[in-house]
Amino acid sequence: MNKLDIAGRSKLWFAISSIIIVAGLICMFTRGFNFGIDFTGGTIIDLKFERPVAIAEVRTSLAKFGLEGSQIQLTGAESGVTEAENVMIRTTDMEEAQRKEVMAAIKTDVGNYDVLREEKVGATIGGELITNAVLALVVSWALIIAYVAYRFEWRFGVSAVLALIHDILIVLAVFSFTGRQIDSSFIAALLTIVGYSINDTIVIFDRIRENLKLHFRRGGDVVQLVNTSIFQTLTRSLYTVFTVMFTTFALYFFGGETTKDFAFALLVGFGCGCYSSIFIASPLWIVLRKMGDKKKAVASAAVAK
Repeated sequence: MNKLDIAGRSKLWFAISSIIIVAGLICMFTRGFNFGIDFTGGTIIDLKFERPVAIAEVRTSLAKFGLEGSQIQLTGAESGVTEAENVMIRTTDMEEAQRKEVMAAIKTDVGNYDVLREEKVGATIGGELITNAVLALVVSWALIIAYVAYRFEWRFGVSAVLALIHDILIVLAVFSFTGRQIDSSFIAALLTIVGYSINDTIVIFDRIRENLKLHFRRGGDVVQLVNTSIFQTLTRSLYTVFTVMFTTFALYFFGGETTKDFAFALLVGFGCGCYSSIFIASPLWIVLRKMGDKKKAVASAAVAK
Protein backbone atom coordinates (compact mmCIF):
# COMPACT_ATOMS: atom_id res chain seq x y z
CA MET A 1 0.00 0.00 0.00
CA ASN A 2 1.50 3.30 -1.07
CA LYS A 3 1.55 5.92 1.67
CA LEU A 4 1.12 8.83 -0.76
CA ASP A 5 -1.76 8.66 -3.20
CA ILE A 6 -0.12 10.66 -6.01
CA ALA A 7 -2.43 9.61 -8.84
CA GLY A 8 -5.56 9.83 -6.69
CA ARG A 9 -4.84 13.44 -5.76
CA SER A 10 -4.43 14.57 -9.36
CA LYS A 11 -6.85 17.50 -8.88
CA LEU A 12 -4.54 18.97 -6.24
CA TRP A 13 -1.46 18.76 -8.52
CA PHE A 14 -3.45 20.14 -11.48
CA ALA A 15 -4.70 23.02 -9.31
CA ILE A 16 -1.18 23.91 -8.09
CA SER A 17 0.19 23.92 -11.64
CA SER A 18 -2.83 25.84 -12.98
CA ILE A 19 -2.38 28.61 -10.39
CA ILE A 20 1.30 29.04 -11.30
CA ILE A 21 0.66 28.91 -15.05
CA VAL A 22 -2.32 31.31 -14.99
CA ALA A 23 -0.38 33.79 -12.84
CA GLY A 24 2.55 33.40 -15.21
CA LEU A 25 0.39 34.00 -18.30
CA ILE A 26 -1.04 37.16 -16.72
CA CYS A 27 2.49 38.35 -15.94
CA MET A 28 3.67 37.51 -19.48
CA PHE A 29 0.88 39.54 -21.09
CA THR A 30 1.05 42.47 -18.69
CA ARG A 31 4.74 42.68 -17.80
CA GLY A 32 6.28 40.76 -20.70
CA PHE A 33 9.85 39.51 -20.85
CA ASN A 34 13.28 41.05 -20.56
CA PHE A 35 14.55 40.13 -24.02
CA GLY A 36 18.29 40.40 -24.73
CA ILE A 37 19.74 42.01 -27.81
CA ASP A 38 19.61 38.66 -29.62
CA PHE A 39 15.86 39.28 -29.79
CA THR A 40 15.43 43.03 -29.65
CA GLY A 41 18.47 44.16 -31.58
CA GLY A 42 21.23 46.26 -30.05
CA THR A 43 24.87 47.22 -30.11
CA ILE A 44 27.92 45.19 -29.11
CA ILE A 45 31.12 47.08 -28.31
CA ASP A 46 34.35 45.20 -27.58
CA LEU A 47 37.07 47.38 -26.00
CA LYS A 48 40.66 46.82 -24.88
CA PHE A 49 41.70 49.34 -22.20
CA GLU A 50 45.26 50.39 -21.42
CA ARG A 51 44.79 49.25 -17.83
CA PRO A 52 42.57 46.70 -16.09
CA VAL A 53 39.13 48.19 -15.37
CA ALA A 54 36.20 47.07 -13.23
CA ILE A 55 32.66 46.50 -14.47
CA ALA A 56 31.36 49.09 -11.99
CA GLU A 57 33.51 51.82 -13.59
CA VAL A 58 32.07 51.14 -17.04
CA ARG A 59 28.52 50.84 -15.71
CA THR A 60 28.79 54.16 -13.88
CA SER A 61 29.84 55.83 -17.13
CA LEU A 62 26.98 54.19 -19.07
CA ALA A 63 24.48 55.30 -16.42
CA LYS A 64 24.80 58.88 -17.69
CA PHE A 65 22.96 57.75 -20.82
CA GLY A 66 20.43 55.52 -19.09
CA LEU A 67 22.35 52.40 -20.18
CA GLU A 68 23.22 51.10 -16.71
CA GLY A 69 21.23 47.92 -17.42
CA SER A 70 23.55 46.94 -20.28
CA GLN A 71 25.44 43.66 -20.19
CA ILE A 72 29.10 44.29 -19.33
CA GLN A 73 31.47 41.36 -19.47
CA LEU A 74 35.19 41.06 -18.73
CA THR A 75 36.58 39.01 -21.61
CA GLY A 76 39.82 37.08 -21.86
CA ALA A 77 39.95 37.01 -18.06
CA GLU A 78 40.03 34.08 -15.67
CA SER A 79 36.87 33.33 -13.71
CA GLY A 80 36.59 35.27 -10.46
CA VAL A 81 38.69 38.31 -11.41
CA THR A 82 37.17 41.74 -10.80
CA GLU A 83 39.20 43.74 -13.31
CA ALA A 84 40.43 43.15 -16.86
CA GLU A 85 41.69 45.08 -19.88
CA ASN A 86 39.20 43.54 -22.33
CA VAL A 87 35.56 44.52 -21.82
CA MET A 88 32.53 43.61 -23.92
CA ILE A 89 29.46 45.88 -23.65
CA ARG A 90 26.02 44.93 -24.94
CA THR A 91 23.52 47.77 -25.00
CA THR A 92 20.18 48.53 -26.53
CA ASP A 93 20.24 49.84 -30.09
CA MET A 94 21.99 53.23 -30.34
CA GLU A 95 22.12 55.77 -33.14
CA GLU A 96 25.55 56.71 -34.48
CA ALA A 97 25.65 60.06 -32.67
CA GLN A 98 24.64 58.54 -29.32
CA ARG A 99 27.16 55.72 -29.71
CA LYS A 100 29.97 58.26 -30.25
CA GLU A 101 28.88 60.20 -27.15
CA VAL A 102 28.84 57.03 -25.06
CA MET A 103 32.28 55.92 -26.22
CA ALA A 104 33.72 59.39 -25.62
CA ALA A 105 32.29 59.37 -22.09
CA ILE A 106 33.81 55.95 -21.38
CA LYS A 107 37.19 57.21 -22.56
CA THR A 108 36.93 60.25 -20.27
CA ASP A 109 35.55 58.42 -17.24
CA VAL A 110 37.36 55.07 -17.43
CA GLY A 111 40.43 55.51 -19.62
CA ASN A 112 41.88 55.14 -23.12
CA TYR A 113 41.05 52.04 -25.12
CA ASP A 114 41.29 50.43 -28.53
CA VAL A 115 38.06 49.37 -30.24
CA LEU A 116 38.25 45.66 -31.09
CA ARG A 117 34.71 45.32 -32.43
CA GLU A 118 31.54 47.31 -32.99
CA GLU A 119 28.51 45.39 -34.16
CA LYS A 120 24.81 46.07 -34.49
CA VAL A 121 22.37 43.16 -34.11
CA GLY A 122 19.19 43.82 -36.04
CA ALA A 123 15.71 43.09 -34.73
CA THR A 124 15.06 40.88 -37.76
CA ILE A 125 17.61 38.42 -36.36
CA GLY A 126 15.63 38.41 -33.15
CA GLY A 127 12.45 37.63 -35.07
CA GLU A 128 14.15 34.74 -36.82
CA LEU A 129 15.41 33.38 -33.51
CA ILE A 130 11.92 33.44 -31.99
CA THR A 131 10.41 31.75 -35.05
CA ASN A 132 13.12 29.08 -35.11
CA ALA A 133 12.79 28.49 -31.36
CA VAL A 134 9.02 28.00 -31.55
CA LEU A 135 9.44 25.79 -34.63
CA ALA A 136 12.08 23.66 -32.86
CA LEU A 137 9.78 23.12 -29.86
CA VAL A 138 6.71 22.30 -31.98
CA VAL A 139 8.67 19.85 -34.16
CA SER A 140 10.17 18.15 -31.09
CA TRP A 141 6.71 17.81 -29.52
CA ALA A 142 5.22 16.36 -32.74
CA LEU A 143 8.06 13.82 -33.02
CA ILE A 144 7.68 12.87 -29.35
CA ILE A 145 3.94 12.22 -29.80
CA ALA A 146 4.59 10.15 -32.94
CA TYR A 147 7.39 8.10 -31.36
CA VAL A 148 5.68 7.50 -28.01
CA ALA A 149 2.40 6.66 -29.77
CA TYR A 150 4.30 4.10 -31.88
CA ARG A 151 6.21 2.58 -28.94
CA PHE A 152 3.46 2.87 -26.32
CA GLU A 153 0.05 4.36 -27.19
CA TRP A 154 -1.16 7.80 -28.27
CA ARG A 155 -2.43 8.71 -24.77
CA PHE A 156 1.07 8.35 -23.36
CA GLY A 157 2.39 10.63 -26.13
CA VAL A 158 -0.24 13.32 -25.58
CA SER A 159 0.24 13.19 -21.78
CA ALA A 160 4.02 13.49 -22.15
CA VAL A 161 3.77 16.51 -24.45
CA LEU A 162 1.20 18.24 -22.22
CA ALA A 163 3.63 17.75 -19.32
CA LEU A 164 6.41 19.28 -21.43
CA ILE A 165 4.22 22.28 -22.31
CA HIS A 166 3.54 22.58 -18.55
CA ASP A 167 7.31 22.70 -17.91
CA ILE A 168 7.98 25.30 -20.61
CA LEU A 169 5.12 27.54 -19.40
CA ILE A 170 6.43 27.45 -15.82
CA VAL A 171 9.98 28.32 -16.92
CA LEU A 172 8.60 31.21 -19.01
CA ALA A 173 6.46 32.31 -16.05
CA VAL A 174 9.45 32.33 -13.68
CA PHE A 175 11.49 34.39 -16.16
CA SER A 176 8.61 36.83 -16.55
CA PHE A 177 8.20 37.07 -12.73
CA THR A 178 11.91 37.61 -12.09
CA GLY A 179 12.67 39.80 -15.13
CA ARG A 180 15.72 37.70 -15.99
CA GLN A 181 17.08 38.25 -19.45
CA ILE A 182 16.07 35.93 -22.29
CA ASP A 183 18.70 35.46 -24.98
CA SER A 184 19.69 32.76 -27.47
CA SER A 185 21.11 30.53 -24.70
CA PHE A 186 17.62 30.46 -23.16
CA ILE A 187 16.39 28.56 -26.25
CA ALA A 188 19.15 25.98 -25.73
CA ALA A 189 18.04 25.70 -22.09
CA LEU A 190 14.40 25.08 -23.10
CA LEU A 191 15.36 22.30 -25.51
CA THR A 192 17.61 20.74 -22.85
CA ILE A 193 14.71 20.83 -20.37
CA VAL A 194 12.45 19.14 -22.93
CA GLY A 195 15.02 16.37 -23.43
CA TYR A 196 15.48 15.82 -19.69
CA SER A 197 11.79 15.93 -18.80
CA ILE A 198 10.64 13.52 -21.52
CA ASN A 199 13.36 11.05 -20.48
CA ASP A 200 12.12 11.05 -16.89
CA THR A 201 8.49 10.74 -17.99
CA ILE A 202 9.19 7.84 -20.34
CA VAL A 203 10.78 5.83 -17.52
CA ILE A 204 7.54 6.04 -15.50
CA PHE A 205 5.37 5.34 -18.57
CA ASP A 206 7.49 2.30 -19.41
CA ARG A 207 6.90 0.90 -15.93
CA ILE A 208 3.15 1.58 -16.23
CA ARG A 209 3.10 -0.28 -19.53
CA GLU A 210 4.95 -3.26 -18.03
CA ASN A 211 2.60 -3.40 -15.04
CA LEU A 212 -0.39 -3.11 -17.37
CA LYS A 213 0.75 -6.21 -19.26
CA LEU A 214 1.94 -8.28 -16.30
CA HIS A 215 -0.31 -7.47 -13.36
CA PHE A 216 -3.31 -5.40 -14.44
CA ARG A 217 -6.62 -7.18 -14.71
CA ARG A 218 -9.67 -5.90 -16.56
CA GLY A 219 -11.68 -3.75 -14.16
CA GLY A 220 -8.67 -3.23 -11.88
CA ASP A 221 -7.81 0.04 -10.15
CA VAL A 222 -5.75 2.05 -12.65
CA VAL A 223 -4.99 4.70 -10.00
CA GLN A 224 -3.36 2.10 -7.78
CA LEU A 225 -1.46 0.75 -10.77
CA VAL A 226 -0.05 4.21 -11.56
CA ASN A 227 0.83 4.83 -7.91
CA THR A 228 2.70 1.53 -7.78
CA SER A 229 4.55 2.33 -11.03
CA ILE A 230 5.55 5.81 -9.81
CA PHE A 231 6.89 4.47 -6.51
CA GLN A 232 8.80 1.70 -8.30
CA THR A 233 10.68 4.38 -10.30
CA LEU A 234 10.69 7.17 -7.69
CA THR A 235 14.17 6.44 -6.35
CA ARG A 236 15.63 6.50 -9.83
CA SER A 237 13.83 9.79 -10.64
CA LEU A 238 15.05 11.50 -7.46
CA TYR A 239 18.64 10.27 -7.83
CA THR A 240 18.71 11.55 -11.41
CA VAL A 241 17.28 14.99 -10.69
CA PHE A 242 19.48 15.55 -7.62
CA THR A 243 22.60 14.60 -9.58
CA VAL A 244 21.69 16.94 -12.42
CA MET A 245 20.70 19.74 -10.03
CA PHE A 246 24.01 19.55 -8.15
CA THR A 247 25.88 19.99 -11.43
CA THR A 248 23.64 22.85 -12.52
CA PHE A 249 23.96 24.57 -9.13
CA ALA A 250 27.74 24.44 -9.59
CA LEU A 251 27.35 26.02 -13.04
CA TYR A 252 25.07 28.72 -11.61
CA PHE A 253 27.38 29.70 -8.74
CA PHE A 254 30.79 29.19 -10.35
CA GLY A 255 30.15 29.47 -14.10
CA GLY A 256 30.37 33.25 -14.28
CA GLU A 257 27.84 35.94 -15.14
CA THR A 258 27.39 34.88 -18.77
CA THR A 259 25.99 31.45 -17.84
CA LYS A 260 23.88 32.47 -14.81
CA ASP A 261 20.58 32.93 -16.70
CA PHE A 262 21.19 29.74 -18.69
CA ALA A 263 21.88 27.78 -15.49
CA PHE A 264 18.89 29.38 -13.75
CA ALA A 265 16.58 28.26 -16.58
CA LEU A 266 17.96 24.73 -16.28
CA LEU A 267 17.46 24.70 -12.50
CA VAL A 268 13.83 25.75 -12.81
CA GLY A 269 13.23 23.44 -15.78
CA PHE A 270 14.82 20.35 -14.23
CA GLY A 271 12.89 20.93 -11.01
CA CYS A 272 9.49 21.30 -12.64
CA GLY A 273 10.41 18.57 -15.16
CA CYS A 274 10.85 16.10 -12.31
CA TYR A 275 7.65 17.36 -10.69
CA SER A 276 5.61 17.04 -13.90
CA SER A 277 6.97 13.55 -14.61
CA ILE A 278 5.76 12.32 -11.22
CA PHE A 279 2.69 14.44 -10.47
CA ILE A 280 1.32 15.61 -13.85
CA ALA A 281 2.10 13.24 -16.75
CA SER A 282 0.76 10.00 -15.27
CA PRO A 283 -2.43 11.56 -13.82
CA LEU A 284 -3.04 13.12 -17.26
CA TRP A 285 -2.74 9.64 -18.79
CA ILE A 286 -5.37 8.39 -16.31
CA VAL A 287 -7.72 11.22 -17.32
CA LEU A 288 -7.31 10.41 -21.02
CA ARG A 289 -7.74 6.68 -20.36
CA LYS A 290 -10.93 7.22 -18.38
CA MET A 291 -12.29 9.49 -21.12
CA GLY A 292 -11.59 6.75 -23.67
CA ASP A 293 -13.25 4.10 -21.48
CA LYS A 294 -16.28 6.34 -21.01
CA LYS A 295 -16.66 6.83 -24.76
CA LYS A 296 -16.42 3.07 -25.30
CA ALA A 297 -19.06 2.44 -22.63
CA VAL A 298 -21.42 5.00 -24.24
CA ALA A 299 -20.86 3.47 -27.68
CA SER A 300 -21.46 -0.06 -26.33
CA ALA A 301 -24.68 1.06 -24.63
CA ALA A 302 -25.88 2.64 -27.86
CA VAL A 303 -25.18 -0.58 -29.80
CA ALA A 304 -26.98 -2.65 -27.14
CA LYS A 305 -30.14 -0.58 -27.58
